[in-house]
Amino acid sequence: MIDPHAPAPPGAPPSWGAQGQGRLPVSPGIGRFLVLAGVFVCAACGLVYELELVALASYLIGDSVTQASVVLSVMVFAMGIGSLAAKRLRPRAAAGFGAVEAALALVGGCSAMALYAVFAWTGGWGGLWADGCRYLLVAFSLAIGLLIGAEVPLLMELIQRIRRQDPGGAVADLFAADYVGALVGGLAFPFLLLPLFGQLTGALLTGMVNAAAGGALVLGLFRRDLTRRARWTLLVANVTVLGLLASAAALVDDFERAARHAVYGADVRVALRTGVQEVVLTGGTHGRPLHLFLDGRLRFSGRDEMRYHEALVHPAMNGPHARVLILGGGDGLAAREVLRHPGVRSVDLVELDSQVVRLARSDPALSALNRHAYDDPRVHVVTADAFGWLRSAPATYDVVISDLPDPGITASTKLYSQEFYGLARRVLAPDGRLVVHAGPVSARPRAFWTVDATMRAAGLRTTPYRVSGRTSGFAAGPDRARGGEPGAPGDWGFVLAGRAAVPLRLPSDGPRPRTLTQAGLAADARAVRRTRADRDLPPSQLVHPRYAD
Repeated sequence: MIDPHAPAPPGAPPSWGAQGQGRLPVSPGIGRFLVLAGVFVCAACGLVYELELVALASYLIGDSVTQASVVLSVMVFAMGIGSLAAKRLRPRAAAGFGAVEAALALVGGCSAMALYAVFAWTGGWGGLWADGCRYLLVAFSLAIGLLIGAEVPLLMELIQRIRRQDPGGAVADLFAADYVGALVGGLAFPFLLLPLFGQLTGALLTGMVNAAAGGALVLGLFRRDLTRRARWTLLVANVTVLGLLASAAALVDDFERAARHAVYGADVRVALRTGVQEVVLTGGTHGRPLHLFLDGRLRFSGRDEMRYHEALVHPAMNGPHARVLILGGGDGLAAREVLRHPGVRSVDLVELDSQVVRLARSDPALSALNRHAYDDPRVHVVTADAFGWLRSAPATYDVVISDLPDPGITASTKLYSQEFYGLARRVLAPDGRLVVHAGPVSARPRAFWTVDATMRAAGLRTTPYRVSGRTSGFAAGPDRARGGEPGAPGDWGFVLAGRAAVPLRLPSDGPRPRTLTQAGLAADARAVRRTRADRDLPPSQLVHPRYAD
């Protein structure tokens, strides 16, 4: 018979007396509730760290599917390793859990700021960022996963020391609190932290909550299980972590401004986070060209936007054009070119982000560049997702202009799908034309020709073309290479289509383009045909996107 009062063997967990109440400052029931509450809070914080890494990596690197897969798979793998490693800490579960939470709060809370700092100050758009920051993302995923995984066996040990129960019941209680906490964290990130605080401050606040919860649980509930030295060490560690995170949160606005200037230059005039994306305007004063960035990618440059928008709009306007639909184009520049043509009676513009339209109306430099297109009574703006809006479009159109982000960006893949072009074909008049911005041909020929194949699969007759002369210092694609770097785009690709074959011509009765000629357009169309290496590319579909490079 085992003597319950006999001393524990070396390395064994300390004896907690009957049900552990001898070492708790509260009753076992309250102690058990507090541990489960700690599990709840720590699980919520852990999921926020995961989502924050996915969101920031998707914004900085691009291709959200790839980034989510890398972060989550590495993190889940690391959680398993962390759980195994934590077995050695079980004899000192309270001290081990306190140390793990302090480390997790610091690493998880600072991860977003560290990633953004590397993005801003290491060439950001190429160079080290292309590879080095991916390694940093994996390193953070690995570290956070290891620490989250270490929580479970330590918490299991602590909850069993409070009141012994069958392992199945203890696991059920522990994981119930963990999963509910993950639910709250998963909902808090997009609906509370991101819109109210942004990614950097949201991560720092989450780290502060994590440190406070872990420190309070160990130093409050399990302080009698710690030596005096361990108590002071954990107290100093948690106060230091909270101080670092609070200091970073206080300085985050200055940090963001400095990082933004490092990325975009010192010319930033407008920087705002809408419900859809980050919008940045640079230049536009004192003779400097105006640039619009959406989620870090150049949407247009004042140096060369005229060439892009004339090539996008004018060939499609060759024919009837009384009713025009623009999908995207919230900057108003495509509408500017449409309104130059006589005979245009109405222009419906479908834009997802109302803040971009508001900026195009109110910013002096941008509204001057689009020639106050939104003041024209023929222009009607609809704030909606283009795909959803096309499903219930109220009319047919002579011209449909798709001025959307590049197909290589995961968020826009559905807007380059066979289903999307089928909807666009449905709203075309019998002799109507659809023109699509299909990304740069020189840098991503396969993606360009996949757009062409997808449009043909939707029953459209296509005429691909491109225009060269992209001179801006940034690329307007899913990558972030600076102009002049290997692989940086030097052109724009377009596909003109209709129910029947559409000739590639400039309107004879329309305004004279400033940058295009019929001869140059024909030569560029012949040049783009020579880039077609594979004539049997499959179309991109909603359930099978094919634009990843």
